[in-house]
Amino acid sequence: MRPLTEEETRVMFEKIAKYIGENLQLLVDRPDGTYCFRLHNDRVYYVSEKILKLAASISGDKLVSLGTCFGKFTKTHKFRLHITALDYLAPYAKVC
Repeated sequence: MRPLTEEETRVMFEKIAKYIGENLQLLVDRPDGTYCFRLHNDRVYYVSEKILKLAASISGDKLVSLGTCFGKFTKTHKFRLHITALDYLAPYAKVC
């Protein structure tokens, strides 16, 4: 599990910004703690930093998943949101 590169972060944030607009900052800096995005097997996970520190002792090949899967990167490096991200995006959704 590794942090996203700048290019991966840009592509993912552009996709999420289509749905929640400028509320994107509220996903990372939440009142109940700091959350971050991590990449594992082409899937992006949204995880608390507390849990991330606890999972550091588990080797990457034994780790199945951690946190909530927000989406995945395709082979052409496009980002696709998963339905599991809906619970986190819905409170910040912008009205068209």
